[in-house]
Amino acid sequence: MKRIDRIDGLSLGRMPLSPKERENLQQGKLQKQKEEGYQILAELCRLGEYNAARNLANKNLSWGYEIVDGEVMEKED
Repeated sequence: MKRIDRIDGLSLGRMPLSPKERENLQQGKLQKQKEEGYQILAELCRLGEYNAARNLANKNLSWGYEIVDGEVMEKED
């Protein structure tokens, strides 16, 4: 870590992300959201809350899941 007297308050800080780095970061965030969504849907189904899971899956179409016979399935296009 730098000492406070060595920090330039006028510098731009870190370099801006390249378009490729920005895309990779966005893809990582979307994948994480999808995995977390699956965990939530699976837990709702495990608890027998199929309607709640179905409603949540329908509200978050970007996750790509649907509830079929009380189980979380990837949507088929």
